[in-house]
Amino acid sequence: MADQPSLLPIEPIILSKKVPLEKRLKEFPWWFVAIILIAIWAAYIIFSNDYIFTITTEFSADLNTGQISEKLIEEFKTQGTSLKQNAKIEVQRPDQKWKIKDGLNTYFLTTVDQSIEVYTRGNYGEAFDFIKIGLTTTIQTALIAYGIALIFGLLAGLGRISNNIILNNLARLYVELIRGIPMLVLIFFIALVGVPIVVDGLNSFGIWLEENGFSAIATPLLAMNNQAISMNIRAIIALAVTYGAFLAEIFRAGIQSITKGQMEAARSLGMSYGQSMRYVILPQAIRNVLPALGNDFVAMVKDSSLVSVLAVRDITQVARLYAGSTFRFREAYVTLSVMYLTMTVLLSLLVQVIERRLRTND
Repeated sequence: MADQPSLLPIEPIILSKKVPLEKRLKEFPWWFVAIILIAIWAAYIIFSNDYIFTITTEFSADLNTGQISEKLIEEFKTQGTSLKQNAKIEVQRPDQKWKIKDGLNTYFLTTVDQSIEVYTRGNYGEAFDFIKIGLTTTIQTALIAYGIALIFGLLAGLGRISNNIILNNLARLYVELIRGIPMLVLIFFIALVGVPIVVDGLNSFGIWLEENGFSAIATPLLAMNNQAISMNIRAIIALAVTYGAFLAEIFRAGIQSITKGQMEAARSLGMSYGQSMRYVILPQAIRNVLPALGNDFVAMVKDSSLVSVLAVRDITQVARLYAGSTFRFREAYVTLSVMYLTMTVLLSLLVQVIERRLRTND
């Protein structure tokens, strides 16, 4: 009798439960939709141009020369718009497109059919063009200050877990002092008091070295003076010292999150304490605290606006100058807020991507 074919086991069919509409609405990222809508609105009001008036195409020849003619000035005056003789014309496309820069005012001229239409940037567009000059300073200040703060924070974090009484107490003193004083006060103190004290101390040390025959070492120390240190450098030092204390606690927590068995295993392999920290403990600790470090960098980008009190020409200071000279406070500070929001949201999304990848690799 032929063998009967065995029946395949029948797997039960599990019907997926339908997620209730109320739960889906609750879990939907409405906050992200709101940010996207704010970004669209901001882009529209900043980059849209306002129509002013129309002139005839007979001005094309004058515009193509790149020089402001008396005839063009009179035409603008007839239309109720002032145009200065020293305004600059940028010929973007001969007979088709031009750009006139007149101080804070920018005019865009485009040939349409048999006429030339004149547009201008809206108030928000003018504010953005003026404020974006300080964007480079803001980014450079945040990046350099954060790089130095990482070094301060790592050293202070290692000091916080050190068995050496002096190093431990010095690190603790540094952290507690910084955490106990408002950041704005610290920026003033470090930039206007701390830096001059350090420079004077180095000068005194240079004098002592020169008196004892170490002229080669003393010369650069004696050459230092407070006037040569710009406010931008002082602001970077102030931010670095301040955030170094915050990062010290992050590094300390990251190092202490690694089990003692890791250190014991490294020491049993013949590694010194320094080698164990460098090759075993720190790589794991930094990986654990990487998201926290990213969040602190986002916070530093926002707190970099405080350096404007030292007259550093970041976007906050430039926005203040624009608002003070034009009295367009709404345009200046709405544009400034949108610029900071854009930077912080993009950085926050980058941090979330890093966190997701770290969780995936676990």
